[in-house]
Amino acid sequence: MRLGGVGASPGIAIARALVVVRRPLQAPYAVLTDEAQVAAEVERFNEAVAATEAELNAAKADLSGGLAEYAHIIDAHLLILRDNMISQRAASYISQRRINAEWALSLAVQEAQSAFQRIKDEYIRSRFADVDYVTNQVMRHLIGHQTDDIARIRDKVIVVAHDLSPADTAQMDLDWVLGFATDMGGPTSHTAIMAQARAIPAVVGCQRASRVVQNGDLIIIDGGEGLLIINPDEETLHLYRERQEAYELYSQEVLAQAGQDARTADGVRVHVVANIEMGAEAGGVAGYGAEGIGLYRTEFFYINKRQLPTEQELLEDFQDVARRMGDLPVTIRTLDIGGDKFAHSVDLAPEANPALGLRAIRFCLQERGLFKTQLRAILRASSMGRMRIMFPMISGLGELRKARAIVEDVMTELDHRGLAFDRQIKVGIMVEVPSAVMVADHLARHADFFSIGTNDLIQYALAIDRVNEYVAHLYQPLHPAVLRMIDRVVRAGHANGIPVAMCGEMAGDPRAVPLLLGLGLDELSMNAMTIPRVKQVARRTDLGLWRAVAQEALTLPTASDVAELINRELNDNFPDIFGAAASEKR
Repeated sequence: MRLGGVGASPGIAIARALVVVRRPLQAPYAVLTDEAQVAAEVERFNEAVAATEAELNAAKADLSGGLAEYAHIIDAHLLILRDNMISQRAASYISQRRINAEWALSLAVQEAQSAFQRIKDEYIRSRFADVDYVTNQVMRHLIGHQTDDIARIRDKVIVVAHDLSPADTAQMDLDWVLGFATDMGGPTSHTAIMAQARAIPAVVGCQRASRVVQNGDLIIIDGGEGLLIINPDEETLHLYRERQEAYELYSQEVLAQAGQDARTADGVRVHVVANIEMGAEAGGVAGYGAEGIGLYRTEFFYINKRQLPTEQELLEDFQDVARRMGDLPVTIRTLDIGGDKFAHSVDLAPEANPALGLRAIRFCLQERGLFKTQLRAILRASSMGRMRIMFPMISGLGELRKARAIVEDVMTELDHRGLAFDRQIKVGIMVEVPSAVMVADHLARHADFFSIGTNDLIQYALAIDRVNEYVAHLYQPLHPAVLRMIDRVVRAGHANGIPVAMCGEMAGDPRAVPLLLGLGLDELSMNAMTIPRVKQVARRTDLGLWRAVAQEALTLPTASDVAELINRELNDNFPDIFGAAASEKR
């Protein structure tokens, strides 16, 4: 039997399954009759919260080795536990509605879930899994259910669960865990992050794996293809053992070369850098060959805190990233929040179409105090490293001029305060809306660099919501319109002497790399784990050939025509990486 999911951490694992079973907790309902019962119930709830906090702190202390860098994930769980949205609201329900703690907590969770379901952004929406995990731990203490003892794993197993948290992972001896398979999660879920940190194959989002797989079943997970195979036949088992061996040899070879420059076969240097979500991730990117950080998303500060972050909090994080990266560049994207994003400390009116509403640079230009706080922190950190500022969702020159004027204002403020910063800091923009493409020539005269955000650009250009199951198949990075927009932006940037990067998912797709280089991109930014393979492909790319391929692709009428051309050229020019034989091996 085969189950499809999301490949969250590449590699192949073959082992017996250890199924972590967590039955849904049913919250009992009871009415409290007097003030004494109310006070006792609030105290019982607070004790359960305190016990959960102690468990999380213990799990954080247990993180060691390569996982120590990910203690910030448990810090996020601690923030959720203390947040008004959950703990204080549940406690107030006990007092105001005179109901028991379990029922009050379930009401608070339902409200939180409803809020998260209204968010379009896939990354932020997926963070409800953290709320669910934390509140389940509190509920277990209230009901009296013991958490599963996963600390005693002493056999080579693949752990199968509905979901796993960093606290779960911290309790495991990962020397015995060969892989993870979960019903929930996506490529940015904490199971994925932790698996990637330890290079453990993982498939998430399998939906019913924990119900279908039985303890002791022999299973195969293919973290590259996002596949779970249950009780394979001998032929399949033999095939995947060969693929496992080939992948391990291939990974060792590619990772060993990750530190080399990405210089094409005809000598053109390409910069390959990393996207990060949290500052602590910066410590691990150099090991994958990252030559800097091309996109530091800063929304984490705003979606996990009741109050807006202070200048000092932001500064300390940005300084830490600068220290970790040394002389390598760090591009910090200013706040991309508002509309479909979740920041409950900022009061926003509901919008009929948040994806086209008050978000990103539009939001920052309106909330100038918040914007200036972030800019001050970035500028002050620039005295310690090669920081760059990048504005998201710029749609025209007017917005860019206003944003740059605010940067100048903040520089003047810092001068008056006698604080050091890099006066020559580079200021660029993300090109992610079609209007920016059409006026790229004007924008290039006022920006120090471009970075094409293909995730949004493709959606806006093709009118496709890629998380909508009915139209997601129409999300086509190789659509001729998308390629022509990339070409137009690159030409505008180069004509005005500025570099052009790409930081969307397309940049981290090894199959797209030769085409992107043929279109003239100077820098590719991606998840750190994909960097070694992208650099390998870049070093094998004959740029002269792929410039001709790119020009031919720009003349083709459909995405399928482009895909046919690219696949043919990949098979001819990279037979050991993308050809049929290579696919069979891996």
